[in-house]
This record gives sequence, C-alpha cells and structure tokens, in this order.
Amino acid sequence: MPDAETETTVETSTETEPAVESERQGETAMGAGSEPGGRSGALRVLRRLVLFDLRGMQSLWLLARRRRHGVPPGATAVPYEREERGMLLAFLFVVLVEGVATELLLRGVGAPEWLRGLLLLLDVYGVIAVLAIGAARATRPHVVSDTELRIRSGAFFDLRIPLGLITSVRTERNFNEEKAVALADGRCAVSAGSQTNVVVELAAPVTVTRPLGRRAEAQRVHFFADDPAAAAAALRNHLGPVAPVG
Repeated sequence: MPDAETETTVETSTETEPAVESERQGETAMGAGSEPGGRSGALRVLRRLVLFDLRGMQSLWLLARRRRHGVPPGATAVPYEREERGMLLAFLFVVLVEGVATELLLRGVGAPEWLRGLLLLLDVYGVIAVLAIGAARATRPHVVSDTELRIRSGAFFDLRIPLGLITSVRTERNFNEEKAVALADGRCAVSAGSQTNVVVELAAPVTVTRPLGRRAEAQRVHFFADDPAAAAAALRNHLGPVAPVG
C-alpha cells in the first residue's frame, strides 16, 4: 500500500478531525475527577464511540484510495493487521449469514415489513462496522519517524512516544495478552490476536489514553507487529540521530 500521501494526524495535530476537537473540549469540560459511572462518564463513552465510527468511515475511504493515515514522508509504517485478518473475515461471513437467515425466517412467519426493515438496517450496519474495523487496522499502522514512535490499534487507540524517551527496544513474544489494550503496573500492552512481540523500555513514564478515554501511565510498552524484527530494526535506525535518555 503506497505512502504517497500523509493524511491528517489524530491526536496532536492542530488540524484535527472535527470529532477529535469536540472530544478534547468535552474532556476539558468534564474535568479529571469525573466519575466513570456518572453522566459525564456516559457522555465521554458515547463521544468516544461516535469518534470510533467516524474514524472507521474515514478508514474505509482511505482503504478505497489505497492510502494510509498519519505516515509522513521518511517515516516507516509498521503493519500489525495480518494476525486478525482471518478472524475479521470469518466474523464478516457470520454477520452476512445471520442477516440472510433472519430475513428468511421473518418472511416465513409473516413478520411486518417495518420490523424486517429495522433488522435489515442493523445487519447492514454490522457489516459496515466489521469492514471499518478491518480498514482501520490496515490504514492506521504503527509509525516510526525521526521524532516519535506511534503505536495504534485501528481506530480505537493511539499512543505517541517521543524517541528521546526510548532507552531500549527488543523482540519478545507473549501469547497471553487478555485485552487489545491493557495497562497495569506501569506496563502497556497493545496486542493483536492476544499477542505482542516488540518491547520498548522508556526512561520516564508516558500518559496513555485508554480506548474509552480513561488515562494511566506506562514506562514499558509491548506491541504487536506483523514483522517484529523489521519493526525493531526500523526503530533502531530512527533512533540514530536522537540520543535516547539513558
């Protein structure tokens, strides 16, 4: 997939997607002490879910144009979508079969047209959602540039680490990750297919924003790459002109 055009970055660019800007304003208004179970927490989650949908639609458009998001000239894209490609295709097949079976069943029992139409819309949305998830993982790879390491998980997660904080990088496989994004004891794991295979140690903690908006700090980051050796080599190459804190 060519990297001929760099699309708008998500988290730190001043020319952000409209949904991202409104998300930031909303988080500022809510304040750091908002309770997750209260009204502010519910609005934050709803805002994030809408943002995921918008990013997914954008990813479908980028995939149709064979372009990637947030890969500037001179940067190295690190794909990670291959591990879950088969699972997404299988899930897409299940959604399609379920939609056809539901329509045939409702026709057989004489269900009203409005009910059949509503369920058809839900099935179509399900198909688009699965396609958008796959498109986001394909068009939003990890990125290694001369200034930062950007670790992503489709449209749901985006972590940017300045290269100056990185003290070491190594390949290390872990097949027991329980979540797509997990944070515990200063460790952040961004997995694919319950796996991570690259580890980055940091000189100081970075703030990590979870998919639904809550934040924590991590000083060791594990992530998955389709080719972990190439990912580690690319990171070491880009670390050359930057002296890591050590």
